[in-house]
Amino acid sequence: MKALVCKEFGPTENLTLEEKDVPTPGKGEILLDIKAAGVNFPDVLTVQGKYQFKPELPFIPGAEVAGVVSAIGEGVTSRKVGDKVIATLQIGGFAEQCIANEHTSFGMGETMSFEQAAGFAITYGTSYYALKQQAKIKPGETLLVLGAAGGVGIATIQIAKAMGVTVIAAASTEEKLDFACEAGADLRINYTTENLKDKVKELTGGKGVDVVYDPVGGDFSEQAFRAIAWDGRFLVIGFASGPIPKIPLNLCLLKGASLVGVFWGAWVARNPMESRKNFDELIEMIDGGQFSPLVTEVYPLSDYKAAFASITERRAKGKVILSNS
Repeated sequence: MKALVCKEFGPTENLTLEEKDVPTPGKGEILLDIKAAGVNFPDVLTVQGKYQFKPELPFIPGAEVAGVVSAIGEGVTSRKVGDKVIATLQIGGFAEQCIANEHTSFGMGETMSFEQAAGFAITYGTSYYALKQQAKIKPGETLLVLGAAGGVGIATIQIAKAMGVTVIAAASTEEKLDFACEAGADLRINYTTENLKDKVKELTGGKGVDVVYDPVGGDFSEQAFRAIAWDGRFLVIGFASGPIPKIPLNLCLLKGASLVGVFWGAWVARNPMESRKNFDELIEMIDGGQFSPLVTEVYPLSDYKAAFASITERRAKGKVILSNS
């Protein structure tokens, strides 16, 4: 099988496409013929050796895939050969085949393509967990999404609208904001040309937003926190811009607000059954027509450099996919 291999931590340009042996599923495992795999910012950090999880070298990166079960290991009861499934992994997804745990895979539902399904698990899983379990967001509340045109940003907008929430999209260009509004955002802020804090206050009649979803970090995090409402929740998703912000803790006190960490992978490991329930609910929303996962860029596995460049250069709108089709 062809696979993308990381032999040393560093730039994604240093990855190599190689022939590797097809793995054999062990107890509780399934072998997938991968049709498509999602590309995420944490994949870049993992290859660079900067992510929370640091695999042993060499390794095949890639943490979410969609494909068809081609073999099952001992004791597997919930999957059979021929099933179309989505699977989350730690590594191994940027290849033609991979091993997945039976319990970290789930059915694709009735309406998604393999490309949509491949970009679904991490972004939509993270965003739903953030809004449901961590923010405990309620219908009628207002949500500010930073980096709104990126993969997790678009997923958050779609899920929030399905949950009855008013969404303010914040991004760096009008083109990105147009895309976020097409995905369902109600209001918009261009934080390149507008003051984020002042504009949020204006759009909310001075109240501020109930929840901030921040996958970007950097310079705008503190501005966003200063625009949060009383009893607001600030969701710390990641730091795509690079710098990790240092928000003054007195702001939490003055606003009665919470800084809430969102480490979806660690939560899934601790709560696999609750995670599966989340995915069942998301699939119901999709099959019920409440939203459809957006895929904007699909590359063949051999064109991985272009796929990663779209992520690292922050050009991606929606989801980037590597395909074996």
